[in-house]
Amino acid sequence: MNFSTKITALALTVFSFAAVVPIVAQNPPQRAIAITIDDLPAAAGDFMTGDEINEMTAKLLTTLRDQKVPAVGFVNEKKLYKPGEVDARIAALKMWGDYGFELGNHTYAHTSLNRVSLKEWEEDVIRGETVTAQLLAQHQMKMRYFRHPYLDTGRDLQTRREAEAFLVNRGYRIAPVTMDAWDWMFAPIYEGARKRGDSELQQKLVSSYLSHTTDVFDYYEKLSRNLIGYEPAQILLLHGNWLEADHIGELLDLLRKRGYRFVTLAEALGDTAYSQPDEFVGEEGGGWIEHWAITRGQPPRGTPEFPAWVLELWKALPRRPTQP
Repeated sequence: MNFSTKITALALTVFSFAAVVPIVAQNPPQRAIAITIDDLPAAAGDFMTGDEINEMTAKLLTTLRDQKVPAVGFVNEKKLYKPGEVDARIAALKMWGDYGFELGNHTYAHTSLNRVSLKEWEEDVIRGETVTAQLLAQHQMKMRYFRHPYLDTGRDLQTRREAEAFLVNRGYRIAPVTMDAWDWMFAPIYEGARKRGDSELQQKLVSSYLSHTTDVFDYYEKLSRNLIGYEPAQILLLHGNWLEADHIGELLDLLRKRGYRFVTLAEALGDTAYSQPDEFVGEEGGGWIEHWAITRGQPPRGTPEFPAWVLELWKALPRRPTQP
């Protein structure tokens, strides 16, 4: 084979390879996402010791810090008050500021605006500021973000608007959610397997979680484009648990491969998408892309199905956690 023939053969090989590699793998789109983590100091705080919470927190935050990924953690201060462990639990919360991360309010007792009066809910918001505000002040920061428990924003528009005005008057910006793969349902099963040393089930759960997360990203990226014409800076909902502490690095890799860069919550909220009309109300909360779709009279369909085998294991848990 002469030189010219070799070049032609090589070019054909390269062309053939490129033809079968998905375009997204060759040229990933430029995307942005903010990481938010709920239910601090730990989602399963009732089932963990203060030392375990500190170990979990350190592992989670070390990965985020080392990979230079900004994040905001949202606190339920009621979880701090376990007899004999208050100091240890506050120490875990303090670690967030010490590692360079910000904290927000998730109400004191994870109270749904859809289940109590507006006054009771407002009192729970205020009660949830006590320790967190002091920890932020140690790093010259103030409380500025609020996340609705269960993503419940009110069963009627008047309640929603009054709650929003209350939050604004206290200096808060609401932290929406646009991506949520329900890690809270995988997590207690994973943590049980972790305690038993069942590595096979742990890996099966991690694989299922990452696969479901991929489906969720596919769905909301497409829904965003169809609804508003582009993909806004997304806001991902995670929770403080061992699943994320052990495997958030894999999730971050998945996001990078999809073309995401990691931005602060403040930067994400600067996207004009978050200022569009939103009149969603309902018995159950939802993500903000659903809010926008329902406001436009275009309720979304075809949401990715949650893995049935994980759901069955979750239902069989002795003390099944509620949705964080």
